[in-house]
Amino acid sequence: MKTKEIIKDYDLFVMGTYTRYPLVITKGKGKYVWDNNGKRYLDFFPGWAVSGLGHCHPLVVKKTKEQVGKLIHVSNNYYNLLQGRLAKEIIKNSFAGTVFFCNSGAEAIEGAIKLARKYGYPKRYEIISMKKSFHGRTLAAITLTGQPNYHKGFEPMPKGFKYVEFNDFRVLEKAVTKKTVAIVIEPIQGEGGINVAKKEYLKKVKALCNKNDILLIFDEVQSGMGRTGKMFAYQHYGIKPDVMTLAKTLGGGFPIGALVASKKVSKVLSAGTHASTFGGSPIVCAASLAVFEAIKKDKLLDNVNKVGGYLKKQLEALKKKYPLIIKGLKGEGLMLGVELNIEGQHIPVLALKEGLLINCTQKNIIRMLPPLNITKKDVDEALKLFEKVLKKV
Repeated sequence: MKTKEIIKDYDLFVMGTYTRYPLVITKGKGKYVWDNNGKRYLDFFPGWAVSGLGHCHPLVVKKTKEQVGKLIHVSNNYYNLLQGRLAKEIIKNSFAGTVFFCNSGAEAIEGAIKLARKYGYPKRYEIISMKKSFHGRTLAAITLTGQPNYHKGFEPMPKGFKYVEFNDFRVLEKAVTKKTVAIVIEPIQGEGGINVAKKEYLKKVKALCNKNDILLIFDEVQSGMGRTGKMFAYQHYGIKPDVMTLAKTLGGGFPIGALVASKKVSKVLSAGTHASTFGGSPIVCAASLAVFEAIKKDKLLDNVNKVGGYLKKQLEALKKKYPLIIKGLKGEGLMLGVELNIEGQHIPVLALKEGLLINCTQKNIIRMLPPLNITKKDVDEALKLFEKVLKKV
């Protein structure tokens, strides 16, 4: 089918809830995707970090192919061979506790909200989150999200949520009341513009939570699974959360979310208090176990630190070359944001024409979240294309 025909079907039959670029992707392998005309693109923003190992990673493909011929779905009223193994792998790489499986980051956040409410019931229910945060698209998740533009048209929002400035401990401390049960933080705000939490700030927040029996919840949907050079971003700070949410790279391209609860709150959600019909299916568990295996086997955490540092260094060189356009750089590992002096919504469109897929958020932050297994050669290729765009700008 021609591109116009495919787009027409979308216009007629698919809800227009996304702003889409005129690109029909038909194949993906590693860091590349191809459109229906055979043109190749270097993907430096693979599905908002969902394809964190690149497209169709061989180990993920192998393990899921093996599983799909055995068992596709089994109700959570029964046991399956892989869900317990995956939960054990997550706990082994994070902190002692238990895991609830679902299908997305938003679902994981919903579970975290319910867990916090149940923990504080009946006297404590208020949850504090950060301005410029992003936590998903369900009603409770957008309410937790500290960006008013996501709330418009869906009012009245659920009660019991507060927002404070990110990285400002004094403001957060003043916002805490006797009704506060949880504080939710992205160690690195993704949609908010690649804003990195300060170490001293998070340590103070952890101490505040310990002192007042407040749950510290880290949203690692985008920053988790090796993205920052450690398995989880919180591990850069020398503290542990009470609760953590995961998704995106966790499934290697398959839909999965996870709510990780420390021992302190591991039994708060008991039988009948929460559920997810498709959560932790054999296929997604097989894919996720393959992701963990690939990260370790291919030493991808080391690669993220090495290539992430190289990418940052090369972007710094571009900043010096184009100071009128590039204001600065933000991020950690392979979760980087190029802050512009101009509005940049048109830049991904120009990059698309050059064969590079990137993203713009907050109007002036170019996001690059390439696969964890990219090389310095891939960085050179991407920045060569990116510089072509900067020259046009």
